[in-house]
Amino acid sequence: MEQVIRQLNHEDFPCLKTMETGIEDDYVVRIFERLVTGQNRLYGLFHEGRLASVCGYTLFGNSHAMIGRIRSDVRSRGKNLATQLTHYVLNEAKNDPTVRWVGANTQENNLPARRVLEKLGLDVYSTDYGATAQGLSTLENGSPPWSEIKDLAHKKAWMERLYLKTGAVFPYECYYPFPATPDLFTDEDLLKWKFYENEDATRLLITKKDFKKYNFLQAIYPWDDLLEQPGLWETISADYRKLADTAEEKCFVWMDLTKQAAASLPENHPFTLPSPWMLYGTSAKKESLL
Repeated sequence: MEQVIRQLNHEDFPCLKTMETGIEDDYVVRIFERLVTGQNRLYGLFHEGRLASVCGYTLFGNSHAMIGRIRSDVRSRGKNLATQLTHYVLNEAKNDPTVRWVGANTQENNLPARRVLEKLGLDVYSTDYGATAQGLSTLENGSPPWSEIKDLAHKKAWMERLYLKTGAVFPYECYYPFPATPDLFTDEDLLKWKFYENEDATRLLITKKDFKKYNFLQAIYPWDDLLEQPGLWETISADYRKLADTAEEKCFVWMDLTKQAAASLPENHPFTLPSPWMLYGTSAKKESLL
Protein backbone atom coordinates (compact mmCIF):
# COMPACT_ATOMS: atom_id res chain seq x y z
CA MET A 1 0.00 0.00 0.00
CA GLU A 2 1.80 3.11 -1.26
CA GLN A 3 1.94 5.97 1.29
CA VAL A 4 4.09 9.09 1.24
CA ILE A 5 4.25 12.11 3.58
CA ARG A 6 5.99 15.28 2.43
CA GLN A 7 5.87 19.06 2.66
CA LEU A 8 3.59 20.60 0.07
CA ASN A 9 4.51 23.37 -2.37
CA HIS A 10 2.82 25.55 -4.98
CA GLU A 11 2.70 22.71 -7.51
CA ASP A 12 0.50 20.60 -5.22
CA PHE A 13 -2.52 22.89 -5.49
CA PRO A 14 -4.31 20.69 -8.08
CA CYS A 15 -3.99 17.73 -5.68
CA LEU A 16 -5.56 19.77 -2.88
CA LYS A 17 -8.45 20.87 -5.08
CA THR A 18 -9.35 17.26 -5.89
CA MET A 19 -9.72 16.33 -2.21
CA GLU A 20 -13.29 15.64 -1.09
CA THR A 21 -13.37 17.03 2.46
CA GLY A 22 -17.03 18.02 2.67
CA ILE A 23 -15.99 21.58 3.61
CA GLU A 24 -17.62 24.31 1.55
CA ASP A 25 -15.53 27.41 0.81
CA ASP A 26 -12.52 25.94 2.65
CA TYR A 27 -10.05 28.68 3.58
CA VAL A 28 -7.17 26.18 3.16
CA VAL A 29 -7.99 26.12 -0.55
CA ARG A 30 -8.52 29.88 -0.75
CA ILE A 31 -5.20 30.83 0.86
CA PHE A 32 -3.11 27.80 -0.17
CA GLU A 33 -0.36 30.00 -1.62
CA ARG A 34 0.16 31.62 1.79
CA LEU A 35 0.12 28.30 3.65
CA VAL A 36 3.17 26.97 1.79
CA THR A 37 5.35 30.07 2.21
CA GLY A 38 6.86 32.28 4.92
CA GLN A 39 6.23 31.14 8.48
CA ASN A 40 3.72 28.53 7.31
CA ARG A 41 4.35 24.85 6.65
CA LEU A 42 1.81 22.50 5.06
CA TYR A 43 2.26 18.75 4.73
CA GLY A 44 0.34 16.12 2.82
CA LEU A 45 -0.15 12.39 3.19
CA PHE A 46 -0.53 10.73 -0.19
CA HIS A 47 -2.31 7.38 -0.08
CA GLU A 48 -2.43 5.22 -3.20
CA GLY A 49 -1.42 8.18 -5.35
CA ARG A 50 -4.06 10.57 -3.99
CA LEU A 51 -3.70 13.39 -1.45
CA ALA A 52 -5.66 11.88 1.43
CA SER A 53 -4.86 14.21 4.33
CA VAL A 54 -3.23 17.58 4.98
CA CYS A 55 -1.93 19.23 8.13
CA GLY A 56 0.49 22.04 8.87
CA TYR A 57 1.75 24.59 11.33
CA THR A 58 2.56 28.28 11.57
CA LEU A 59 5.36 29.89 13.56
CA PHE A 60 4.59 32.78 15.90
CA GLY A 61 7.28 34.79 17.62
CA ASN A 62 9.76 32.35 16.01
CA SER A 63 9.33 29.96 18.93
CA HIS A 64 5.66 28.92 19.08
CA ALA A 65 4.23 26.53 16.50
CA MET A 66 0.48 26.16 16.08
CA ILE A 67 -0.64 23.01 14.28
CA GLY A 68 -3.82 23.15 12.24
CA ARG A 69 -5.43 22.88 8.79
CA ILE A 70 -6.17 19.21 9.43
CA ARG A 71 -8.20 17.93 6.49
CA SER A 72 -9.04 14.42 5.31
CA ASP A 73 -10.50 13.11 2.09
CA VAL A 74 -13.80 11.38 2.94
CA ARG A 75 -12.83 8.50 0.63
CA SER A 76 -9.84 7.70 2.86
CA ARG A 77 -11.31 8.12 6.31
CA GLY A 78 -11.20 5.30 8.83
CA LYS A 79 -7.57 4.48 8.02
CA ASN A 80 -6.00 6.58 10.83
CA LEU A 81 -4.28 8.75 8.21
CA ALA A 82 -5.01 12.10 9.89
CA THR A 83 -3.47 10.88 13.13
CA GLN A 84 -0.39 9.61 11.29
CA LEU A 85 0.08 12.90 9.50
CA THR A 86 -0.53 15.06 12.57
CA HIS A 87 2.03 12.98 14.51
CA TYR A 88 4.52 13.56 11.69
CA VAL A 89 3.84 17.32 11.66
CA LEU A 90 4.16 17.47 15.45
CA ASN A 91 7.60 15.90 15.25
CA GLU A 92 8.62 18.20 12.40
CA ALA A 93 7.71 21.23 14.52
CA LYS A 94 9.50 19.85 17.58
CA ASN A 95 12.63 19.24 15.49
CA ASP A 96 12.71 22.86 14.35
CA PRO A 97 15.59 24.28 16.47
CA THR A 98 13.78 27.57 17.04
CA VAL A 99 10.53 26.06 18.34
CA ARG A 100 10.04 25.88 22.11
CA TRP A 101 6.30 25.09 22.27
CA VAL A 102 3.92 23.28 19.93
CA GLY A 103 0.15 23.36 20.17
CA ALA A 104 -3.18 23.09 18.41
CA ASN A 105 -6.47 24.92 18.93
CA THR A 106 -9.73 23.10 18.23
CA GLN A 107 -13.34 23.59 19.23
CA GLU A 108 -14.76 21.63 22.14
CA ASN A 109 -17.41 20.01 19.93
CA ASN A 110 -14.82 18.79 17.39
CA LEU A 111 -14.46 15.36 18.95
CA PRO A 112 -12.49 13.74 16.08
CA ALA A 113 -9.81 16.46 16.24
CA ARG A 114 -9.68 16.25 20.02
CA ARG A 115 -9.18 12.49 19.88
CA VAL A 116 -6.28 12.96 17.47
CA LEU A 117 -4.60 15.54 19.70
CA GLU A 118 -5.12 13.48 22.83
CA LYS A 119 -3.65 10.39 21.11
CA LEU A 120 -0.54 12.48 20.48
CA GLY A 121 -0.19 13.19 24.20
CA LEU A 122 -0.90 16.93 24.05
CA ASP A 123 -2.13 18.61 27.24
CA VAL A 124 -5.09 21.00 27.55
CA TYR A 125 -3.88 24.50 28.43
CA SER A 126 -7.12 26.47 28.28
CA THR A 127 -10.77 26.37 27.18
CA ASP A 128 -12.25 29.71 26.11
CA TYR A 129 -15.01 31.08 23.95
CA GLY A 130 -13.96 33.08 20.90
CA ALA A 131 -16.77 35.57 21.51
CA THR A 132 -17.63 37.99 18.70
CA ALA A 133 -20.00 40.95 18.49
CA GLN A 134 -20.89 43.85 16.21
CA GLY A 135 -21.34 46.63 18.72
CA LEU A 136 -21.49 46.62 22.52
CA SER A 137 -24.10 49.28 23.22
CA THR A 138 -26.27 46.93 25.31
CA LEU A 139 -23.38 46.53 27.78
CA GLU A 140 -22.54 50.22 28.15
CA ASN A 141 -23.91 52.30 31.04
CA GLY A 142 -22.36 55.71 30.37
CA SER A 143 -19.28 55.31 32.59
CA PRO A 144 -16.15 57.22 31.52
CA PRO A 145 -13.59 55.25 29.49
CA TRP A 146 -10.35 54.10 31.07
CA SER A 147 -7.04 55.96 30.83
CA GLU A 148 -4.68 54.94 28.04
CA ILE A 149 -1.13 53.83 28.89
CA LYS A 150 1.45 54.97 26.35
CA ASP A 151 4.68 54.50 28.31
CA LEU A 152 6.50 51.34 27.13
CA ALA A 153 7.97 50.57 30.56
CA HIS A 154 4.49 50.76 32.10
CA LYS A 155 3.16 48.37 29.47
CA LYS A 156 6.04 45.95 30.08
CA ALA A 157 5.39 46.01 33.82
CA TRP A 158 1.79 44.94 33.28
CA MET A 159 2.80 42.12 30.89
CA GLU A 160 5.44 40.90 33.33
CA ARG A 161 2.95 40.81 36.18
CA LEU A 162 -0.01 39.27 34.35
CA TYR A 163 1.64 36.90 31.88
CA LEU A 164 5.38 36.41 32.04
CA LYS A 165 5.59 35.68 35.77
CA THR A 166 2.58 33.38 35.63
CA GLY A 167 3.06 31.73 32.22
CA ALA A 168 -0.65 32.35 31.60
CA VAL A 169 -2.13 31.82 28.15
CA PHE A 170 -2.11 35.05 26.11
CA PRO A 171 -4.51 35.58 23.15
CA TYR A 172 -1.75 36.58 20.73
CA GLU A 173 -4.16 36.76 17.79
CA CYS A 174 -7.75 35.77 17.15
CA TYR A 175 -7.77 31.94 17.16
CA TYR A 176 -4.12 31.84 18.30
CA PRO A 177 -3.52 31.86 22.07
CA PHE A 178 -0.13 30.80 23.47
CA PRO A 179 1.54 30.34 26.85
CA ALA A 180 3.27 33.67 27.43
CA THR A 181 7.01 34.02 26.78
CA PRO A 182 9.09 37.20 26.30
CA ASP A 183 9.54 36.72 22.54
CA LEU A 184 5.78 37.12 22.00
CA PHE A 185 5.94 40.67 23.34
CA THR A 186 8.28 42.71 21.18
CA ASP A 187 8.67 46.42 21.84
CA GLU A 188 7.20 47.07 18.40
CA ASP A 189 4.03 45.13 19.25
CA LEU A 190 3.65 46.64 22.72
CA LEU A 191 3.92 50.14 21.28
CA LYS A 192 1.34 49.29 18.61
CA TRP A 193 -1.18 47.65 20.95
CA LYS A 194 -3.37 49.96 23.03
CA PHE A 195 -3.24 49.54 26.81
CA TYR A 196 -5.84 50.94 29.21
CA GLU A 197 -5.98 51.06 33.01
CA ASN A 198 -9.04 51.51 35.23
CA GLU A 199 -9.19 54.37 37.72
CA ASP A 200 -7.49 52.57 40.62
CA ALA A 201 -4.93 50.82 38.36
CA THR A 202 -6.10 47.34 39.35
CA ARG A 203 -7.33 46.22 35.93
CA LEU A 204 -5.82 46.23 32.44
CA LEU A 205 -7.42 46.15 28.99
CA ILE A 206 -5.49 45.63 25.74
CA THR A 207 -7.03 46.29 22.34
CA LYS A 208 -5.45 45.56 18.98
CA LYS A 209 -6.45 45.14 15.37
CA ASP A 210 -6.56 41.76 13.65
CA PHE A 211 -7.82 40.42 10.35
CA LYS A 212 -9.15 36.90 9.83
CA LYS A 213 -11.36 37.17 6.72
CA TYR A 214 -13.02 40.11 8.53
CA ASN A 215 -11.69 43.00 10.59
CA PHE A 216 -11.54 42.42 14.33
CA LEU A 217 -10.88 44.60 17.31
CA GLN A 218 -9.37 42.05 19.67
CA ALA A 219 -10.05 43.05 23.27
CA ILE A 220 -7.93 41.27 25.89
CA TYR A 221 -9.20 41.40 29.46
CA PRO A 222 -7.82 38.59 31.67
CA TRP A 223 -10.44 38.66 34.44
CA ASP A 224 -13.98 37.28 34.72
CA ASP A 225 -15.57 40.35 36.35
CA LEU A 226 -16.85 41.79 33.06
CA LEU A 227 -19.87 43.53 34.58
CA GLU A 228 -18.14 44.85 37.70
CA GLN A 229 -15.68 47.30 36.13
CA PRO A 230 -17.23 50.68 35.17
CA GLY A 231 -15.92 51.98 31.86
CA LEU A 232 -14.65 48.66 30.51
CA TRP A 233 -17.26 48.33 27.77
CA GLU A 234 -17.14 52.04 26.96
CA THR A 235 -13.37 51.75 26.39
CA ILE A 236 -13.71 48.75 24.10
CA SER A 237 -16.63 50.37 22.23
CA ALA A 238 -14.69 53.55 21.53
CA ASP A 239 -11.87 51.64 19.83
CA TYR A 240 -14.34 49.37 18.01
CA ARG A 241 -16.20 52.37 16.56
CA LYS A 242 -12.92 53.87 15.32
CA LEU A 243 -12.07 50.64 13.53
CA ALA A 244 -15.59 50.12 12.17
CA ASP A 245 -15.69 53.67 10.79
CA THR A 246 -12.57 53.07 8.69
CA ALA A 247 -12.92 49.37 7.79
CA GLU A 248 -14.11 48.48 4.30
CA GLU A 249 -15.21 44.97 5.30
CA LYS A 250 -17.34 43.70 8.20
CA CYS A 251 -15.95 44.53 11.61
CA PHE A 252 -16.32 42.65 14.90
CA VAL A 253 -15.16 42.75 18.49
CA TRP A 254 -13.33 39.56 19.50
CA MET A 255 -12.82 38.52 23.12
CA ASP A 256 -11.46 35.27 24.54
CA LEU A 257 -13.84 34.55 27.43
CA THR A 258 -13.66 31.79 30.01
CA LYS A 259 -16.83 29.80 30.57
CA GLN A 260 -17.29 31.66 33.85
CA ALA A 261 -16.98 35.04 32.16
CA ALA A 262 -19.40 34.04 29.40
CA ALA A 263 -21.92 32.81 31.97
CA SER A 264 -21.82 36.19 33.71
CA LEU A 265 -23.05 38.08 30.63
CA PRO A 266 -26.63 39.39 30.77
CA GLU A 267 -29.37 37.76 28.70
CA ASN A 268 -29.38 40.60 26.17
CA HIS A 269 -25.61 40.48 25.54
CA PRO A 270 -24.51 41.01 21.91
CA PHE A 271 -21.93 38.24 21.69
CA THR A 272 -22.06 35.15 19.52
CA LEU A 273 -20.70 32.23 21.52
CA PRO A 274 -19.83 29.23 19.33
CA SER A 275 -18.40 26.05 20.82
CA PRO A 276 -15.41 26.98 23.06
CA TRP A 277 -11.87 26.60 21.75
CA MET A 278 -9.56 24.16 23.52
CA LEU A 279 -5.84 24.88 23.41
CA TYR A 280 -3.71 21.74 23.43
CA GLY A 281 0.07 21.79 23.56
CA THR A 282 3.43 20.60 24.78
CA SER A 283 6.87 22.08 25.26
CA ALA A 284 9.37 21.14 22.56
CA LYS A 285 12.30 20.21 24.79
CA LYS A 286 15.70 20.53 23.18
CA GLU A 287 18.61 18.35 24.17
CA SER A 288 21.75 20.20 25.20
CA LEU A 289 24.54 20.14 22.64
CA LEU A 290 27.21 20.46 25.34
